[in-house]
Amino acid sequence: MKNLRMKSARALKDYSQQELADKVGVSRQTINAIEKGDYNPTINLCISICKALDKTLDELFWEDDDK
Repeated sequence: MKNLRMKSARALKDYSQQELADKVGVSRQTINAIEKGDYNPTINLCISICKALDKTLDELFWEDDDK
């Protein structure tokens, strides 16, 4: 499942995929894969991304069962 919430939060911070990748210590390809839904990040990477984007885990990574 695509992570449009993460992509949107990144855009609001005006970060490129590369800038976010540099902040959390992964490759740009990893950020791209997470946003496309091709990669499930570790909890530690999720936390790092949330801190970099000033968001909570729920805001970026929680999937609603209703959808």
